[in-house]
Amino acid sequence: MKQLLILTSILFFTSVATPLVAQQDDFIKEYLERLENSRKYLILVAETMPEDKYNYKASPESLTFAQNLLHIAYAMDWHSQSLLGARKARVWQTDTEFKVANKSKKEMIALVNKTFDKAIELITEFDVKKLSDTLDYFGLNRTKRQILLILSDHITHHRGQMLVYMRLNGLVPPRYVLFQ
Repeated sequence: MKQLLILTSILFFTSVATPLVAQQDDFIKEYLERLENSRKYLILVAETMPEDKYNYKASPESLTFAQNLLHIAYAMDWHSQSLLGARKARVWQTDTEFKVANKSKKEMIALVNKTFDKAIELITEFDVKKLSDTLDYFGLNRTKRQILLILSDHITHHRGQMLVYMRLNGLVPPRYVLFQ
């Protein structure tokens, strides 16, 4: 009788837990597809903007096109490597890797690609059981699942600014890539 109770309990908890893990695995799979499409579109935007327009900004207090591009990479690094991973966060004010400085268009695009690669690698290997873990995000309690969604929104926000900069320079942005 005791063995039957143990077996029944195991079957019950397995039947409840397995679908939850499968849903989280699906979330990661779908998120990675979206992130890869977001990368393709961002790189296409970056490649389309002429290098001599990389310092353009819409207003004195705005980021330049290049600063928006590298800010996306910096935030992706921070959200993935520091918030989801365990690496100590870089400090935006003192970081040099993600500052425009004397980087060429080609170097900036390579850095963005490298940052996407690292984020995708970390997310691919991420323990889906930790998606519900919470952390402090600017004073708000957020799950790691929410951190991934915030990262996607952040990329879209700054890429949108870059698209406006292209229009303000008389350029036609690349056609939008669906399923981001």
